[in-house]
Amino acid sequence: MHFDHAGVATDDATALSELYTELLGLEVVHEETFDGMSVVFLDTGNGYLELLEPVEGGTIARYLEERGPGIHHLAFATDDIDAALEGARELGIELVDETPRPGAWGHTVAFLHPKSTGGILIEFVEH
Repeated sequence: MHFDHAGVATDDATALSELYTELLGLEVVHEETFDGMSVVFLDTGNGYLELLEPVEGGTIARYLEERGPGIHHLAFATDDIDAALEGARELGIELVDETPRPGAWGHTVAFLHPKSTGGILIEFVEH
């Protein structure tokens, strides 16, 4: 496994992507509307920032209401998401997703509950 991206909840993905483009020299490499949110990926050179803006309620809207903008999750790429989930189960990790599901950019994803991972929502992503 290796680091893939950090998901950042925001009220305005366009404005934040423009800021990170100017401030950090990052390039927008993918944009889509997916699962009730606008998603923008910026290339950091060794992973991505995934900006998550709600467009119709959903989990990101609730996250912003409860916690405000900021880091939402950390994602780690794996070649075998089923094996990664099984390994997490064997360690007693509470899963948000018992089975992988479709994610942004056509990837397959599954999340691990922050109660079991030091307070951080962890995402496994298979490209």
